[in-house]
Amino acid sequence: MAQYKSMASNVEVNGQTVLSVIDAMSIKRRGLQILAENGINDPKPDQWYKQQNWLDAFRTIGDEIGPSVLYSIGRAIPENAQFPPQIDNIEKALSAIDVAYHMNHRGGEIGTYGYEKIGDKQIKMVCKNPYPCDFDRGIIESMAKKFKPQSSAIVRVKHDDSAPCRKSGGDSCTYHITW
Repeated sequence: MAQYKSMASNVEVNGQTVLSVIDAMSIKRRGLQILAENGINDPKPDQWYKQQNWLDAFRTIGDEIGPSVLYSIGRAIPENAQFPPQIDNIEKALSAIDVAYHMNHRGGEIGTYGYEKIGDKQIKMVCKNPYPCDFDRGIIESMAKKFKPQSSAIVRVKHDDSAPCRKSGGDSCTYHITW
């Protein structure tokens, strides 16, 4: 599965999620311009937009501004996207990323955010979707830190460099989360 390439031509993403791009960018005017250049004009929270147009905007942001902005956009997603109300701990939060992902997309195959508890304070997530890995790292880190246990001083999110990576043509990226 290619990074920046929708898995199905009819997939859409909701406007609330699209607006997170603008919220995460320090130059909001440029963010709106990039969205417009890629077919998303004047996004509204209650509208739906072609995922491929949004992915094209991500590519432009990554190429022109850099991966740190993609990461920042990912970090902003949990503040703007819909999530199930029962999330009250780090494990529920990380497993809910896939649920929220499916709530905010429609129209066909979109991929997954796989979740596996592999230790008392360790989770592995395999992101098999068309989004850039810096964006996914931002989402995972934001959710993990937002819902970390009070007894944990730090949450670490580490990209597994020994696993496939979408930046180098892989179908997925793997992250290890510890606290």
